[in-house]
Amino acid sequence: MAAENCSDGIPNPNPCYLQKFRLYETRSNFYMIGRDKNRIIWRVLKIDRLDHSELTILEDPTTYSEIECCDLLRRIHEGNRSTGGLKFVTACYGIVGFVKFLGPYYMLLITKRRKIGAICGHTIYAISKSEMISIPNSPVQSNMAYSKNEKRYKKLLCTVDLTKDFFFSYSYNVMHSLQRNLCMDVTTVVDYETMFVWNEFLTRGIRNNLKNTLWTIALVYGFFKQVTISVSGRDLKLTLIARRSRHYAGTRYLKRGVNEKGRVANDVETEQIVFEDVPEGYPTEISSVVQNRGSIPLFWSQESSRLNLKPDIMLSKKDPDYEATRQHFENLARRYGNPIIILNLIKRFEKRPRETILRAEFANAIRFINKSLTNENRLRFLHWDLNRHSRKGTNVLALLGRVADHALNLTGIFYCQVTPNCRPEGLLNLSCLVRNDECSAQIPYDKSDNVVKLVTDVGTDKQNCSEHIKPPMFQSGVLRTNCIDCLDRTNVAQYAYGLMALGRQLHAMGFTDSQTIDQNSPLAEDLMGIYETMGDTLAMQYGGSAAHNKIFCQRRGQWKAATQSQEFFRTLQRYYSNAYMDAEKQSAINLFLGHFQPQQGKPALWELDSDQHHSVGRHGPNLFNDNARQSFKRSLSDGNIHCGTDSPMAASNVGLHQTLSKSREGATHGLSESTLDMPTCEISYSSPRISCRQLFGDMEDQVLESNHICYDENGDECNCTNFDIDWLSSSGNSCDDDIYDRSTMGLSPENIGAELEIDMTTSPSESGSSIKVRREPNCI
Repeated sequence: MAAENCSDGIPNPNPCYLQKFRLYETRSNFYMIGRDKNRIIWRVLKIDRLDHSELTILEDPTTYSEIECCDLLRRIHEGNRSTGGLKFVTACYGIVGFVKFLGPYYMLLITKRRKIGAICGHTIYAISKSEMISIPNSPVQSNMAYSKNEKRYKKLLCTVDLTKDFFFSYSYNVMHSLQRNLCMDVTTVVDYETMFVWNEFLTRGIRNNLKNTLWTIALVYGFFKQVTISVSGRDLKLTLIARRSRHYAGTRYLKRGVNEKGRVANDVETEQIVFEDVPEGYPTEISSVVQNRGSIPLFWSQESSRLNLKPDIMLSKKDPDYEATRQHFENLARRYGNPIIILNLIKRFEKRPRETILRAEFANAIRFINKSLTNENRLRFLHWDLNRHSRKGTNVLALLGRVADHALNLTGIFYCQVTPNCRPEGLLNLSCLVRNDECSAQIPYDKSDNVVKLVTDVGTDKQNCSEHIKPPMFQSGVLRTNCIDCLDRTNVAQYAYGLMALGRQLHAMGFTDSQTIDQNSPLAEDLMGIYETMGDTLAMQYGGSAAHNKIFCQRRGQWKAATQSQEFFRTLQRYYSNAYMDAEKQSAINLFLGHFQPQQGKPALWELDSDQHHSVGRHGPNLFNDNARQSFKRSLSDGNIHCGTDSPMAASNVGLHQTLSKSREGATHGLSESTLDMPTCEISYSSPRISCRQLFGDMEDQVLESNHICYDENGDECNCTNFDIDWLSSSGNSCDDDIYDRSTMGLSPENIGAELEIDMTTSPSESGSSIKVRREPNCI
């Protein structure tokens, strides 16, 4: 919701927001009266009810007082007395948007809300009740077929339950991270174009008409939980936010992998915010850290089956140069800065190759992309088979905590101190750098420049503030975690990261002397419960059941039989939802997001083919992609892969560099085209980077001084995993992806069996030695 400036022409440091509304109707118009929290600002919106085909909305530019507004309503009533006068319809708390199917326009309103938290004094709300109101005074007459379809579309849209997992704020941009909010201009209009605002399409008409967002609210979908924790006898607010992307959104088997624009399925940004719970007007400190999850950014899919709990994985060959994968990571870098750290948790060995196919192809993609990147910007990549280690009785949370520790050393966290005499935007006045997407490419990442500017900013503020201000810290880069579904295993890893980050946040705020939190402490147990709840919520949204929390249950000492029973039930629940419910759920999401727009004379949404195999344009309904059914490599029960294309999968080194050069030239253009969809750099700065030797001082000197940056978990050089850590000398999780190296042999049916045989015979856990890998001169 945009701010209403209390003085004309001058940005007000304390803007007013319309928060409460009353809807009235006459035969010819709707009148919505909006006011701010303090009943000072009163505005009027008029919606025409006579035009059945167009949405006509007029905003009265006058700002009224309460008495003036009551007088205006009285005059409207008198002027319409002959047709029934002015009638009260409902009280509401904002407009979700407007939608049209085959008949009239409908208005979606929030009629009840509930407070679920607050950030820096800005209240966050969830929806308790919503209502859909037809705009025309009398229903549009249509034939029986259209009338029947109209009702079905309305029913379908209503299956998107706004009272579950949607949240919003009038005064805080909850679709952005705390770091970006404190680093951007507070007078900026609410950014509905960001990837995390789910009602962007529904509000597009009124926003374009009025050129403001006073009357609408921006809905974020995902998870929001705020609790009070006690540390060193002082109360803190811990907030966990998960923001689900509206791009390539949908259900488990109908949205997999990446699309042509580099957007991945199940793309969720998770932010952990900590601040002291102090009375208003007192100085406080606040810290946040952001991590990301998302589907493996390759063209792959699974077709839901009512006869198979684990459908075949189909890997497409239509992107041999990994352009979509590259674009995905470029978008991540734009949003979060560098480095991008990838934690891949899928299996390293299977009797029937399923996940291992994606594992090998993902490693190839990262290797291919890294060849065109500088050392500083290269993707940091780590394979780690969580399933295998959990079966071996390994303390996976402790090991994942070490991964998180190294990732946090690279990215840092966000921290700042806010005093009552200094507004946050005064302390962190960096809006000129992150104001909009157009300037995001010019954001400097040089750490020395940042330090100089921050020292200057803090020094300037100290002259104006009597309170001592600690130097702020910034996060640059992000940890991206994935498994197959990005639900169960991913949530365990995200908890381990959140626990390690919480220790650093509390240390930065001065509440603890150590940067780590004991995994057996009550605080760790409380945090695990919050992450478990988040995991269940995100899994229900994407997978149709709560998450598989076996590791959490074991950590709590839950009875093994009870855990097995729970896991079995959730497996069946997820299977039923995927096989019988997801198609309708996907259709409802497409309708809500505007990916499908009904038109008379065109096929209805439920008449179309599977959502996985056709493209529905957001600017028009039923836009089929003739080439949507690409050739796939299918993982079958007998271990064979059917390759349906003769396109070459390998290229010479010269060809690789030429392709990358061309793709880098086109990447900038592609990113500029998507600036409205992809926000600017969410995280722009970081604390000074610790040297590699400081981080990995216990490694052999010859490893540190090597020109290669790729090491396996035994500290040996290899050419796939390049996350430079040696944290598991006896893990048995070797770097085995090189045996699938596409540049030399491809993924042919003849090679798979031999490759897996090699994998089985060279596993360090069985042979006690690491795999000997081929070294390629261009491997980085």
